[in-house]
Amino acid sequence: MLRVAVVGSGPSGVYTAQSLVQLHSDVLVDVLDRLPCPYGLVRYGVAPDHEKIKSLQNNLRAVLEDERVRFLGGVEVGPGGVPAARLRELYHAVVYCVGAATDRHLGIPGEDLPGSWSATQFVSWYSAHPDATADGFVLGARSAVVIGVGNVAVDVTRMLARGQAELSPTDMPQAALTALAASRVTEISMVGRRGPSQARFTTKELRELGALPDTEVRVDPAELALDPAYADPSGLPAANRRNVEVLRGWAETPAKDAQHHIRLRFFLRPVELLAEAGRVGAVRFERTRPDDHGGVTGTGHYEDIEAQLVLRSVGYRGVPLEGLPFDTTTGTVPHLAGRVLREDLVAPGEYVAGWIKRGPTGVIGTNRPDAKETVTSLIEDADVLVQRDLPEDPLTALRAEGIEPVEWTGWQAIERAEAELGASLGRGVVKLPDWQSLMNAAHNSAP
Repeated sequence: MLRVAVVGSGPSGVYTAQSLVQLHSDVLVDVLDRLPCPYGLVRYGVAPDHEKIKSLQNNLRAVLEDERVRFLGGVEVGPGGVPAARLRELYHAVVYCVGAATDRHLGIPGEDLPGSWSATQFVSWYSAHPDATADGFVLGARSAVVIGVGNVAVDVTRMLARGQAELSPTDMPQAALTALAASRVTEISMVGRRGPSQARFTTKELRELGALPDTEVRVDPAELALDPAYADPSGLPAANRRNVEVLRGWAETPAKDAQHHIRLRFFLRPVELLAEAGRVGAVRFERTRPDDHGGVTGTGHYEDIEAQLVLRSVGYRGVPLEGLPFDTTTGTVPHLAGRVLREDLVAPGEYVAGWIKRGPTGVIGTNRPDAKETVTSLIEDADVLVQRDLPEDPLTALRAEGIEPVEWTGWQAIERAEAELGASLGRGVVKLPDWQSLMNAAHNSAP
């Protein structure tokens, strides 16, 4: 019997478990997560109004309910929890699927002013991540600047423009719903340092901005025209070409009266966040222009955009894991087809999948072939790995060491508590927003 620990229950972790049970007939998989809830970014990163994407949880659930798979939530791996070395003693193999835990910074003056946040902090708040400590994002703000032109930037822009009628049916926590419903933010600028043909958002996400009720989306034709590919986008990849066509339509649409105004800006690079009354009051941008290498260069011309709320959405980065090698340049664990490399040598029984393996790229579905590659490597090694005798059921050993994981019945109890909370508020399912309420619910496991 091959025993495997998968660290992380987001898409990459669950797809790893799925590949293991599909490709190996004699395997038991424990999926460990620091949180008491499974699904990772599908639960805590997908925007609450994206019900179709959130429904992926049903696919992930089917894997975690497989009789050869066991969910063990509330288990920290590393400092303050189970050391990586101890995990290796308890399992024949360990697959780390821990994602990219930190945000990239802009590295400009004023970035730490009150009112300046990472988009991830904002997403964690409205997604009820139990580590979210900040609130008051929109308090006192009239205008917001979102720095970045990827799908996360589109998500947070859309959330700022949504009203209570659209947000109330979602699973957004009550405090975030109340705050966003009372928000006075009416002007939102989403700003990229390069041109429209290089933006990272998908066309489907982009079009959603134009479908928001009582919202005007504006694009400056002069900024679009700075992009050499704008006049003739026929040479662009299909997705980028569709983006340009959507932006062109908005640039040609007459202005209209609306409650919210979204401005998509291009060829502007943030250089400083300007203070006003002790908090952010504006963002200073330098106008850029395309260079000959697919990038941009500064022009020395500057523009200030008013903002009492600034959300940076400029990418994620992996962080080192205790006991594992780490490449600080790429923010990933060195590997060979998913096998962890220590000083260029394969480390037996240690594997990676997902963002910590390849970097923060791709969409949720990208994790499926990525996980399969890693699992294929693991199964090739299985005959050697399984020769090592394990002391006992790892769960028994963990409990003996004072660790009480949240098992699947505990997660089901959390789901029931969230359904009950929603019903009491006259809404659908409403997420529990903090560690205490999640753990209280998990330990009330009686159906």
